[in-house]
Amino acid sequence: MRTVVVITGASGSVYGVELLRRLPGERFAIVTKWGKVVLKEEMGLSTGDLGAHCDGVFSDEDLASPLSSGSNPFDAVVVLPASADFLAKVAAGISDSLGTRVSHIALKERRRLVIGLRESPLTGIALDNAARVSREGAIVMPVSPFFYLKPDSIERLVGDFVDRVVQATTGRPMGEGWRRGELPADDS
Repeated sequence: MRTVVVITGASGSVYGVELLRRLPGERFAIVTKWGKVVLKEEMGLSTGDLGAHCDGVFSDEDLASPLSSGSNPFDAVVVLPASADFLAKVAAGISDSLGTRVSHIALKERRRLVIGLRESPLTGIALDNAARVSREGAIVMPVSPFFYLKPDSIERLVGDFVDRVVQATTGRPMGEGWRRGELPADDS
């Protein structure tokens, strides 16, 4: 599986980095201009540091990247964390950066697009944009950690949510599920 991860300038870059660590298969990262700032501010990391967790890092300004063509296949794009601005551009069909371009390729080619919106509260405009991309086939997953697995650390809280994103991206179960042990084993 080949996945492109876009990290925008929304707070929560830890989610994108953890996703790069946990995703199976080939992983490529794109970090937006403001994503680089937030990555440095929140985690003390540069885009160069991401190379340890992925197969390549592309500049968001590089619209000549091989990822910018639908003829170079990938299986999924995950935008995590996604800013409301990034969501608005995708919803409006604006492809002015590599991140928005690969998101549009995912939509037009009917590939998986997962958008982890990290914004609160949401305006009606952001809700309309989320509904619009959802109607086009995207999966919108607001970054909303859950507590039913009783996380005992921030790392566990982040990891549990990222497991859900991996599951939405790959279609394969990841991590623990709520009361999963009470279900019969799946023999398929």
